[in-house]
Amino acid sequence: MERRATKFILQWFIIALAVIVIATYGFFASRDLIMGPQIILESPENGSVVENPLVRIQGTTKNINSISLNDRPIFIDQSGRFTEELLLAPGYTILTLRAKDRFGRETVKRLELVRKENAITN
Repeated sequence: MERRATKFILQWFIIALAVIVIATYGFFASRDLIMGPQIILESPENGSVVENPLVRIQGTTKNINSISLNDRPIFIDQSGRFTEELLLAPGYTILTLRAKDRFGRETVKRLELVRKENAITN
């Protein structure tokens, strides 16, 4: 009788362990879909002061279907990286990156830059 009870407990323990392993694997396999679209800005840093009017914006995306910079579509490579160059007017500028995934979820990143004008001396 005792052997039968031990076998029963061992079977339920193995089943419970298998369910936990499958659930954990399912969560980790789908965590990117659960988290939605992501934008990771690499350069320039938010709040930067730049002197050159031509600014290169670089970053990486995950789980996106489309991305735009100031409502203008931009392109990403196969690994999700993007590079865009913009001419900034002197002063304070706000750039908006907007990404959507295939389920319609959206994420927005704001990049605030200040372009400092160089003084020209003759």
